[in-house]
Amino acid sequence: MFVADSYCDGMSRPLPTPSLVVLVGPPASGKSTWAKENFAERQVVSTDTLRGVVGEHELDLDATVDAFEILDRVLEMRLGRALTTVVDTTGLDVDRRRKYLDLANRAGVHAVAVRFTTSAAECRRRNRARAHPVPAKALDSMIKLARNVELDAEGWDQVLQPEPVRMVSAPLQNAVSLGGLGTREEASPAALKFGLLVSRFNWSGGSESIGPTLAEIARSAEESGFDSLWVMDHMIQIPQVGAAWDPMLDSYTTLGFLSGATSKIRLGVLVSAITFRNIGHLAKMIATLDVLSGGRAIAGLGAANFEREHQAYGWNFDAPPQRLARLEDALQALPLLWGPGSPSFEGKTLSIPEAIGYPRPVQDPMPMIVGGSGERVTLRLAAKYASGCNLFGDADAVRTRVAALHRHCSDLDRDPDEVEVTHLGEVLVGSDRTDLDARIERLRPANTGPERYAAQVNAGTIDDHEAGFRALATAGVHTAIVTTPDLEDPSVFPALAALIERFAQ
Repeated sequence: MFVADSYCDGMSRPLPTPSLVVLVGPPASGKSTWAKENFAERQVVSTDTLRGVVGEHELDLDATVDAFEILDRVLEMRLGRALTTVVDTTGLDVDRRRKYLDLANRAGVHAVAVRFTTSAAECRRRNRARAHPVPAKALDSMIKLARNVELDAEGWDQVLQPEPVRMVSAPLQNAVSLGGLGTREEASPAALKFGLLVSRFNWSGGSESIGPTLAEIARSAEESGFDSLWVMDHMIQIPQVGAAWDPMLDSYTTLGFLSGATSKIRLGVLVSAITFRNIGHLAKMIATLDVLSGGRAIAGLGAANFEREHQAYGWNFDAPPQRLARLEDALQALPLLWGPGSPSFEGKTLSIPEAIGYPRPVQDPMPMIVGGSGERVTLRLAAKYASGCNLFGDADAVRTRVAALHRHCSDLDRDPDEVEVTHLGEVLVGSDRTDLDARIERLRPANTGPERYAAQVNAGTIDDHEAGFRALATAGVHTAIVTTPDLEDPSVFPALAALIERFAQ
């Protein structure tokens, strides 16, 4: 259990999406006002409101039992859909609190209790000013009951005072809370480079607009401080990103175009499927990109994972062991194809009589990044052959995988500092809460609510994401590669640039 009294960094406290927030305090202690200031009306469930639905008016005590019965059912349905819900009652009945906590635990929803400790005198003063005050004896009884509530021992994930809060994705909330990183000044400094992945091209204006829009995105990324620019290697858009009929550009043709639109940003494919091309041809394409871009190419390599496009194009999609064996062959053969002379190569799946390729790349050695988080095989390949690996997941998952990478490096007598750790994740960044909420509302599909969409795209302010990326850097990440759903909008880049600047050293 994590118990906090107050969040004193001058910002609102982040709560993970979704959360069950139960307000605990006597009448007139400020519960409804606080809920209205911090949550959308649709997120708050009030017994007063429910009494007005099933009774004659909101203070119709004869409707109380029915109102609580509806409240329980509403909670069950909302938490079952993983929706943040605020319970606006007095919260003084311990059996009801236990029931709410049990509902949250069964739904896997973060459970928060907010303790209202407004003085008895102030509660009485506010109550007298109400159009329909609670009877004085009843109020005194609830004030006394509130003094004896022991929330800290009940099992809540958080127990808070009524302070400003905001909803963020669970990884961001964990990062902000981790180690007391409440403010940038209190946190340990961390150097982190950033890359931008362009994963979708279904922009307004049709095919004619793709080239100009993509060039403008690349220039904006370079000006904003991104160290690298990436595209995926797919023939058909993947389900995680869009529909099969959405436009998907050839990766290396696209990078050749982008090399002409930029001057310093590094260019890579995240990651090249070693099943798509003859390895000698792949070596030629990467070397050509490196030469024409002035030494800015990154060779991202992976074992491929999207069976449908292989079937659609008539390519073999072997079992994972065979694809991983081909990836290992490629990692050994590519440096020979980029190197001097014409040596032969004989691997498990690949035979090259003459590894000859000119012009040679500008970079020597050419950086090779292995995509995938498999701790037993993929990370061993990265440790043995590559200059980097690309990981997924939150900071805890990254920390575990970096440890596995370092074990492989130790087994191979390789310095782990020689292997760059990159991390891919989606973000939606707002300059502040108002800007972020506007972006969520503009981008979310009509059938997806703002809270669910925010969780899907890992939405947060610059401050939220600073904490999230600092946690990744602490876990061992050197370069954070991000994708974001609103690249077509130029206004996305100032917030991204501000975030990058916080990690520049």
